[in-house]
Amino acid sequence: MTRYDTIGATYGSTRRPDPRVARHIHAALGDAATVINVGAGTGSYEPPQTVLAVEPSSVMIAQRPADAAPALQAPAESIPVADDAADAVMALLTVHHWTDLEAGIEELRRIARRRVVIFTWDPDISRGFWLLDEYLPEAAAFDDTRAVGIDRLVTLLGGASISIEPVPIPHDCVDGFGAAYWRRPEAYLDPVVRAGMSHLAQTGEDVLQPGLARLSDDLSSGDWHRKHADLLDRENLDAGYRLLIADL
Repeated sequence: MTRYDTIGATYGSTRRPDPRVARHIHAALGDAATVINVGAGTGSYEPPQTVLAVEPSSVMIAQRPADAAPALQAPAESIPVADDAADAVMALLTVHHWTDLEAGIEELRRIARRRVVIFTWDPDISRGFWLLDEYLPEAAAFDDTRAVGIDRLVTLLGGASISIEPVPIPHDCVDGFGAAYWRRPEAYLDPVVRAGMSHLAQTGEDVLQPGLARLSDDLSSGDWHRKHADLLDRENLDAGYRLLIADL
């Protein structure tokens, strides 16, 4: 059983693709005529030219739309497709779950003819996000055990020409990943929302409850809004999310 057979049951509803994030990802794919999505989950952000999705969890595959690209149940570390199988390969918010990062990156390089696109986060920035820094340090500590530094990814991608692009998160982002609700703090009190965030789901409700209670109190008293008044008029936030675009 993969991790997402346990924690991924609600992803089809809580992790809907945001069109503004999608524009960044699709632009990063350039003019690729064929794309393979590795660690594909429920299929968020797959462009029309996607020819194959690779995903280890049957629970996630079952939530893919009926008209999505065909899905192959396999781990990123061992993908049973030929070398140079597609113009571009993308891996979105997935590398932190791989059991063997080196093997997974090597597989991306092997099956991509021209380009690898990785969407991830910079842990040096994300650990300063107010939710983790002020309320849920336990989740931040868990994130530290699995986060992949940008420099390490650049090294593993080897001699490729690599660009790194920030992906700002809109205040009304519809994809419920970790920092999506940076201007809607009450959302983090919803257990369904938390279930769609792997770092919170895996940290565990018992561990999170004291911090969530503090957040609830600060929202009721207005303390959160006073402390974070600078966020309330912002349209976007750099929460550390990054696109790595490697031309092979």
